[in-house]
Amino acid sequence: MGTRSMEKRAIAVVRRAVREAARRFQLFPPGETVIVGVSGGPDSLCLLDVLRDLAPEFGIALHVAHLHHGLRGPEADADAAFVAGIAQQWGLPCTIEREDVSALAAREGLSLEEAARQARYTFLAEVAARAGSRIIAVAHHADDQVETVLMHLLRGSGLAGLRGMRPRMLLTEYHGLLHRPPEGLWLVRPLLGVWRREIEAYLQAKGLTPRFDRSNLDLTFFRNRLRHEVLPFLERLNPRLRETWWRMAETLAADYEFLEQTLHQIWPTVTLVEESDRIVFDLARWQDLPLSLRRMALREAAFRLAHRLRDLRFEHVEEAIRMAGERMTGGMLTWPENLRVVVAYGNLIVAREGAVWPDPDLPLLTAPLPLRPGETSWPDGRWVVIWEEISTWDPARLQHADPWTLYLDAERAGTRLAFRARRPGDRFHPDGMPGPVRLKTFLINQKIPQVWRDRWPLLVNERDEILWVAGVRPAAFIRPGADSRRVWRIILRRGM
Repeated sequence: MGTRSMEKRAIAVVRRAVREAARRFQLFPPGETVIVGVSGGPDSLCLLDVLRDLAPEFGIALHVAHLHHGLRGPEADADAAFVAGIAQQWGLPCTIEREDVSALAAREGLSLEEAARQARYTFLAEVAARAGSRIIAVAHHADDQVETVLMHLLRGSGLAGLRGMRPRMLLTEYHGLLHRPPEGLWLVRPLLGVWRREIEAYLQAKGLTPRFDRSNLDLTFFRNRLRHEVLPFLERLNPRLRETWWRMAETLAADYEFLEQTLHQIWPTVTLVEESDRIVFDLARWQDLPLSLRRMALREAAFRLAHRLRDLRFEHVEEAIRMAGERMTGGMLTWPENLRVVVAYGNLIVAREGAVWPDPDLPLLTAPLPLRPGETSWPDGRWVVIWEEISTWDPARLQHADPWTLYLDAERAGTRLAFRARRPGDRFHPDGMPGPVRLKTFLINQKIPQVWRDRWPLLVNERDEILWVAGVRPAAFIRPGADSRRVWRIILRRGM
């Protein structure tokens, strides 16, 4: 094949891939101005050139955007000048701005890589807003996709990470940005099906010489170590590793899309409250979901409440699932970005710190409550206490008891029962533990939020022994056994 034919083929390969991506994922609505992120390197120069060639066919206009990161001195200055010159030569509008990424990293406690990413997408969103555009195009390609999948794999990601980058996504769904971007702004990646070698062949065929960023050789950056050390080593084991992982990402992306659609369909059926600072799930309906959807619902709630949240660790989600599964009413977990997960009566709450405390829907006390056999109303009228004797006792009932139901040996419990709040010096012997502990320590270990501890209901007898930390744990000495002659049942439930 002659040189000219090879050049035509190299150009055709990239154009065909971009056309296919534009058609398949509806990347470019006709009449739209597309903001193209251009660093001056090979990938973004290829993207800008192929979009310039296809713009009449797509019916779009282009606007070049370049952010100077303030990191590489004269080289970065030359990059900005190169991009400005290309835009002028090709008759394209261009916005070039500067950001002190080092200062941003120090101010926000970020790595340089992460700070540069934050600054770049914030800048592109601002340029789009000023230009009245809804589309931002960036130059991630197939090799970038493979590196991203490997990076997520090494960090222990789930399905969402292993699907890699998406060809088209709302920028508001891009987790971890410092500022929430405008609604309706799309991030597109037209080159995600193009390999680096194809980009290089395209540029050579078009006679384009890109800028070279020496920081891409700096092995202190995680992605660079993957690119230059890890992937070449793995390719010795499987020379077709990149193609294999790229296809895997494609497959997993389709599977994840199905799960996302399913979650969005069932979201209204499991969500009782959705506000800017808290999301409340119906605990029973949430628990009826398959495990994958329970995990996704928790992650979705967290991302809706905290746009800066980049990711949730596996153990964060699994601990919440365990706590909810055990119905640890009053239990609380702390998540990143000042989020809290709380189990209330019949509810699972994900909220910003402080937002969950109003109206917790729990039987918190404002005054002591003496009980009598039969039914006693809670002071606020929203709950009732039922005290009854069990005619026939079967110890198997203990295995299926609701957290708000207590069975106790009547002959050990005492004769006068009441609910009260905690007092200084209270001690409690929880069932399953060898001896008494400080009540304060027990409540902390059970993750009862501090603001509830002073009002949490404690069942006591006439000797002021704590028989039950309601909804959490009974005392060891009142547990009925197979030889118990009289058994009482105390039920705390919502009033009608």
